[in-house]
Order: sequence, then structure tokens, then C-alpha cells
Amino acid sequence: MKWTRNQWAEFISTVGVIAAVGGYIIYARQSELRLPSQILFIAGGVLFLAGIVIGFGAIVKFFSRRSSQLGTNTTILALGVLLILSLLNFVSYRHHKRFDLTTEKLYTLSDQTKKIMRGLQQDVTVARFAKNEDPQLADLMKEYRNASSHIKFEDVDPTQKPDVAQEYGATHMGDVIVAAGTKHQPVEASGLEGNPSEQDITTAILKVTRNTVKTVCFVTGHGEKSLSDSDATGYSLVDQGLKKEGYNTNSINLVKENGVPSSCDIVVIAGPTQGYFPEEAGLVSKFLDDGGKVLIEVDPQTDPKLSRIFEAWNINVGDNVVVDASGVGRLFGTGPATPLVVDYGDSPITKSLQGGMTFFNLARTVSIADKAKSDPQAVELLKTSERSFTIPKLVREVQYNPKTAGPLSLGLAASRTVGEKSARLVVIGDSDFAENQWLNLQRNGDLFFNTIDWLAQDENLISIRPKTQTARHITLTEGQMASLQWLELFFLPGLVVIVGMGIWWKRR
Repeated sequence: MKWTRNQWAEFISTVGVIAAVGGYIIYARQSELRLPSQILFIAGGVLFLAGIVIGFGAIVKFFSRRSSQLGTNTTILALGVLLILSLLNFVSYRHHKRFDLTTEKLYTLSDQTKKIMRGLQQDVTVARFAKNEDPQLADLMKEYRNASSHIKFEDVDPTQKPDVAQEYGATHMGDVIVAAGTKHQPVEASGLEGNPSEQDITTAILKVTRNTVKTVCFVTGHGEKSLSDSDATGYSLVDQGLKKEGYNTNSINLVKENGVPSSCDIVVIAGPTQGYFPEEAGLVSKFLDDGGKVLIEVDPQTDPKLSRIFEAWNINVGDNVVVDASGVGRLFGTGPATPLVVDYGDSPITKSLQGGMTFFNLARTVSIADKAKSDPQAVELLKTSERSFTIPKLVREVQYNPKTAGPLSLGLAASRTVGEKSARLVVIGDSDFAENQWLNLQRNGDLFFNTIDWLAQDENLISIRPKTQTARHITLTEGQMASLQWLELFFLPGLVVIVGMGIWWKRR
């Protein structure tokens, strides 16, 4: 049987299509355009074009028919729609955008994490070792990968790849480990149901990418807040928060140590209730004179006897108690002795706090003593409302005193150059704002940790920390429950029946 020209054209084109499809299948399996795939692609294209050339006359005759033209128009329209959808999909893939409509932005990385991701200079791998995938963690890691090209995430089955599990140090199913270079850091999960949270992962990334770990030392021996105290007035949450941000913490006694230990990068004096000896104040002054960094929190109605430091740094710590008569604190269950701050100075510490609120339970004024002096450079950080004022001491009945009316400064940050170092000092007229019972209220925690970051010269960490999900429950009375059940069982079905009967009657 002798084939016609058109039959040969159809055969050659078919072989060309088969060859091209075979080349694509090999390419898809190998994920790389190797020589066999290239040969099949080229051969398929050549054969397909040859078939078109050989059968060109038949093709022209076919498309000259009216039915063929209608079919062609339909095909072109379908291909056009498919092309548009493909382009939209490509654009959405290259320019990824998600919208987080939750109140706390639970599915959006915090500004702090984004800053850290933008500052990465090396590749970081986050590996989860388990047989099954974790969709929640996978979604979270997509946000990390969108924030930085240095982030890689992979699910590893330790039963199939025991060598990888051994390399990363994974010992249990579900372990999540962050690796950068030769450093490996297990993620300590603190999220719901034991899942890693954003803060857990960011902390692990900080630990494997930081070259040095700075130590924050808290002075003891004068009734200061304790890092080990988990009661309402303790600082155990401060201790946990600093460690999550990659700092070491330590408690020191200036008398026993005969000075500030060399391992301390930052010294914190948190609410002493007893006065320092002159020699101790001198040791803190020497630490600052050598380019050290210090945070001093001074509560009202106490005398820590640190005036030597305050005078040297042009700081006026008022012997008073600040009262807020605006009444705003009542909305949050606080009284006039807990001033509310919504006005912040121009400092890296408070830049991310603009628009937020901080609370200070019993505070005193801390301001610049002589604003004409340029050394040290100082910024008043926290300003109360115009309806605030000061009183000498806390009493049961308080009368408004316009002579001491606000805005009042509750804290300041100062710095001066010492050789090649930058000595930094922050003084706040309250230590209660960072207690366990106040730390997570509004922006109190951000204020404290931002202060430590500024003192440590880790400005890239200064931002708003990851938020936790707020539990929201609706409590209904018995009457409300009965009304809801009546609505569900009778009203809605009855409404559907009445509407249906009305439509039937109209059409009858």
C-alpha cells in the first residue's frame, strides 16, 4: 500500500509530537535539560515542522472551510484565555502577596524578624525531621523564604536519611533544627501544641548567625528585681525574653566581684530599695567611663544613692511621684498613680513604639538637667499627658497641682564617645513596668527589650516582637442560648417555607 503525501505528513508530525513529549517527560524526571532531552526536543521540532511543510496544501484547504474557520476561532480563543491565565499565574508567582486579616497579624512576620532576615549574610537551613509534613510550619517558613533568599526549609524523613539526621543532631521525631555553616541549634518550641513559633525560629536563627553572644548582668544586693523570681513582681519573664533574643543573663554583686566583671556587656540596676555604697556607685561610674552600657530603673520614694552618676551624665531624677489625672488609665483597670505614655522621644528605642502605649506603676520624673549642654547627647524618651502632675509622695487623697503639670519625662537615653567606644546610659523612673505582671501589657515589653538592644548596639533587633494569639470566647446566657436555638430551629426554616410558598402562589 502506497502512502499519499498527506499521510506521510500526518505520520511525520505525529512522530515529532511524540518525540517532543518524550523529551519533556525525561526533563521533568531529571529536573535538568540533559543531552537526551535536547536531542528529542530538537528532533521532535524538526519532524513536526517537516510534516507541516509536506502537508501544507492540505492544511490550507482544511482551514478554508467554514466549519474549520469556526473551530479555529474557538481554538484560538481558548488558547488566548489559557495564555492569559498562565501569565497571571506567572506574575503572581514572581510577585507573591498575601493578606493577613487577623487582628494580631498572626500569619505575618513581625518587623523584628523581617529586619533580621534582611540582615542575613549567610545561608540558613531550617530542617524538620519527621515522616509527615507540618502544614502550619511549612506556611510559616514560606514567609521566612519570602523575607530572605538565604532561608531554606526542608522536611527530612530520618528513617530514609539517617545520615542527615545524625549530621544535624536530630534525636527525636518532630525535631526542628536550624543550621548555618557548622553551627546547629535545636528550636525550642513554645507555640500551641508544641509547635515552633515565629519567635522560637527567629531566636534559633540569631544563635547560629551571631559571631558573639552578649551578656546582660543584673546587679543584686540592694533589693533589686530578681531574674529567678516568677511571682508577679519578679523579672523571670525578662530573663526568658532576653535569652530568646540571644543574650546571656547573669546576676552580679559589685562588692563580691570588686567591680563589673569583664564578661558583662550591659549592666542593669532594676529598682533598688536600698542605697548603694559610694564605692559601688564609683564602680558603676568607672564602667561607664570605660565605654560601658548601663540601664538604671529608679522607683519613687527610694534613694539608691546614685546621684554621682546622674550628675555626671546631666540627669535630673525627681524626688516625686507622677500622677495622671487624665482618667485614661481607668479604661485599662489602672489608677491615677499609673501614668500612661503615648508620646515618645526621637530615639531608636522608641521609634517602633510610636502609636502604642506603655504603663508605669508608680513612677518618678527623669529629665535632662541642663538642656544647654551637648555632652552627653541625651533624649527624653517617655512623656506623660498634659493632665499629669507630680506630688512629693503618694497619699490617699490627691489634688491637682498646675505648678507641676505635664507633659512630664519619665526616662531618657544618653550617650557619649569614650575613645573608640560609645558609652550609653538609660535611666527610667520606674522598675515595675518590666515586672512579670506588667511586661506583656501593651508595649511595656518592647520598651524594655528595645532598651537592651540599643545599649548592646544591636539596633537591628529593635522592633515589635512577635505577637501571641488572643483567646476570644463568647459567653451566652441561658436566655441568649434559647433565642439562638429558636432562631436556628424554627425561624430560619419557617422563613424558607414562607418564601417558597409565596413564589409558588405567584407563579400558580
